[in-house]
Amino acid sequence: MSDVPVNAPSACPGSGSDAAGKTSACAGCPNQSLCASGEAKKPLSEREPELVNSIKKQMARVRRRIIVLSGKGGVGKTSISVSLARALSHKIVTDSSGQNRQLNVGILDLDICGPSVPCMLGALDETVHESKEGWAPVYINENLSALSTGFILTSPDQALIMRGPRKDALISQFLTKALWTDDQSQLDYLVIDTPPGTSDEILSLVTYLKAADCCDFALVVSTPQDVSLNDVRKSLDFCKKVNLPVLGVVENMSDFVCPRCDKTSEIFPRTGGGAEALAAAHSLSLLVKIPIDPRFTRYLDEGLDPFNFEDQVDESYRIPAEAPVIQSFQQLVTHVIKF
Repeated sequence: MSDVPVNAPSACPGSGSDAAGKTSACAGCPNQSLCASGEAKKPLSEREPELVNSIKKQMARVRRRIIVLSGKGGVGKTSISVSLARALSHKIVTDSSGQNRQLNVGILDLDICGPSVPCMLGALDETVHESKEGWAPVYINENLSALSTGFILTSPDQALIMRGPRKDALISQFLTKALWTDDQSQLDYLVIDTPPGTSDEILSLVTYLKAADCCDFALVVSTPQDVSLNDVRKSLDFCKKVNLPVLGVVENMSDFVCPRCDKTSEIFPRTGGGAEALAAAHSLSLLVKIPIDPRFTRYLDEGLDPFNFEDQVDESYRIPAEAPVIQSFQQLVTHVIKF
């Protein structure tokens, strides 16, 4: 339910219920008095106007926000997020003055307890710089920046142990303190990578962005097999319940492309019709099918940019611009920009 606080017990009746704050499940909940008084039924903008206004102010620096989600772990959601951000940052557009420029892109890693974005961006040793103005993101290059809990930890092997309330507080800090740009410029796209399922992080994120009237759209990632599709259906149901627009479905790991002969092989059988059938059943578009290419995977593992074809890399895994996986992401960029 969208009216269940992120730090509430599993049997919470919901803050909008007549039983809010009054059932046995409410005993010990930090929100009990708030729910019982009826304050919790008010919109977040009325309960915490300063917080919502602060989010509005910071998000005014961002033109569009893309929430990448999936009901299933292991579908390559972070790979999609990082690669989409990289591909967008290479896109050349013409601004209002007629000048050509590259898109200004940010990536926000909200997989708080399992951040992988720093590794895939080749930024494991970077840290966030905090000042009285806010948090300066890590710049991967001049038009691609990132924020992640991985930049806060003292070691990549350090475990971050957080429950709902602390996660919620950290997400609000990411949204209110991130200095994506200065006051004279804008971030064109903010790609938001989320953990699998419909967890605290996603619910908090959507609640905050919708309260600040800056929740744009989601990309839902799946793989072809039924075990993934079953969980992705839950993500689509979540989006429907919280009124989060969905741009479409991305089928990752659609096939395997041999890097030596370019032959394509099906790895995961589409017994249920794959992501294409899932998208059609929900009146959504299947945006792209992204194949497995070991060369592309190696780029991500080593924190390299697969869309920078001038990078000096080992010829054994150099990936050409015409490779199907590269073309798939170029198509995805086109869909995102057209939306």
